[in-house]
Amino acid sequence: MKGVDRLLLSLLACVLSLAVSAQVPARVATSTTDSVAPRKTKVFLEHANTLSFDQEKNAEAQVLNGDVCFRHDSSYMYCDSAYFYERTNSLEAFSNVRMEQGDTLFVYGNYLFYDGNAQIAYLRENVRMENGQVTLFTDSLNYERIPDIGYYFEGGLIVDSLNQLSSFYGQYSPATKLAVFNDSVRLENENFTLYSDTLHYNTDTKISTILGPSIIESDSGTIYSSKGWYDTVHNTSLLLDRSRVVSGDRVLIGDSIAYDRGRGFGEAFGNMSLQDTARHVTLEGEYGFYDEKTQYAFATDSARFLEYSQGDTLYLHADTLRMTTVDSTYREIKAYYGVRFYRTDMQGVCDSMQFNTKDSILYMYKEPIVWNEQYQIYGDTILVFMNDTAIDHAHVRQFAFAIQQIDTTSFNQLKGNDLKAYFEGRNVRQIDVSGNAESIFFPMEDDGSMVGMNEIKSGFLTIWLKDRKLEKLKFWPTPVGTMTPIPDLKPDQKYLKDFYWYDYIRPKDKDDIYQVVKRKVQDVPKKSNKFVH
Repeated sequence: MKGVDRLLLSLLACVLSLAVSAQVPARVATSTTDSVAPRKTKVFLEHANTLSFDQEKNAEAQVLNGDVCFRHDSSYMYCDSAYFYERTNSLEAFSNVRMEQGDTLFVYGNYLFYDGNAQIAYLRENVRMENGQVTLFTDSLNYERIPDIGYYFEGGLIVDSLNQLSSFYGQYSPATKLAVFNDSVRLENENFTLYSDTLHYNTDTKISTILGPSIIESDSGTIYSSKGWYDTVHNTSLLLDRSRVVSGDRVLIGDSIAYDRGRGFGEAFGNMSLQDTARHVTLEGEYGFYDEKTQYAFATDSARFLEYSQGDTLYLHADTLRMTTVDSTYREIKAYYGVRFYRTDMQGVCDSMQFNTKDSILYMYKEPIVWNEQYQIYGDTILVFMNDTAIDHAHVRQFAFAIQQIDTTSFNQLKGNDLKAYFEGRNVRQIDVSGNAESIFFPMEDDGSMVGMNEIKSGFLTIWLKDRKLEKLKFWPTPVGTMTPIPDLKPDQKYLKDFYWYDYIRPKDKDDIYQVVKRKVQDVPKKSNKFVH
């Protein structure tokens, strides 16, 4: 009977060992030693005030009380009382449990089950693992001595000199200083809080590696990322997989973003987008950066600027785009090299451009051309005056040429030193030409047929248009003109000098702004120094 009792007690000890192990999910493998069976060495009882056996309760256990100490290789385990299963090379420790490994690792708890063959310690209730300046808190910790990894699975907290990290599942390796967190991860720093699904953290370098959907919140803004790293010491990060950095009304998006939170500087690579949600503008490019402190933005490589405050979006492309914020109400947008823009009521091209929100003027430099419906305006320099994103008037300085297409070969033309075109709604309402004014007009009969061609020269002229047709015109002070019937017109009489019809250059839609269109050789003025390549 006594032999049967011993067998039952032995089975109970095994069941207890299995019951404790069953509470633990499989940990994340971090070392090649996981596949190597641990070397079996014996657990020794170093000290106890009393030792006894209870044949009836547990024949396999030595019952120890008072100042109990065990040693297994270089590890020591202390407690107030314990059961020592010498045959299975395991033990149970109760009250004031302390486990020491060398002079760097200390683990505390209310209960310990230690399997000497597997070299795994299972600690429960008020568990605390200390490794230098790193402390792990939990109620359930399993510590595997061979790979030197401790892991919890019912919630835990790791604290170091700079950060505090918590999660439902986590593990920590004192040897590599690497901590792994899963499920409801929270990293708290005095400057920010990071929320994540999966996070790795190095307690030595203080660098966190983002491996799942994560949000980083701070006073300066919010970061959204699912992959990358964040250096919590220097407040720098590399964010991958289409991350977002939100700073006030500005949102920086990119395939990858190098972000320095301390400097407030974000550099984006691949499909960069900087959105100003308050002013309804967006800056795009394959590369760009944004300085939060100066609010200076830069974009290049397929760079594009979008303005959509009034519903009708302006799409503008150039090789390089810069956006500078002067104060809370004033910003400058500059475009360089190969500027092309499209909006349903206005299209244009030029070499470089600048827009100032302070005076709402769009400056177009070097071979500028603007189109509105069937009108084309070009000259030396064009200034487009905006009124709440709608065009108020355009001013062409020094050299100016305005053209209205009648049909494929006939065009109304205005030319002079200075030209102003005034808009009503989305259409040209009035055009004023000052200095050496020249014009060609084709008067129309009621049935739409042409009467002839009027060519007039004067110092100044003004025309008024209605429903896209000539309503009236005025020339002064001493106009000189001729009227030539259509049958008598020669082809070279139908065009003023410096006439060029650039319809083939005109952006057709928002995607056509990326097209590289060069002017035909015959369409490049050679005699005017004000309008040449």
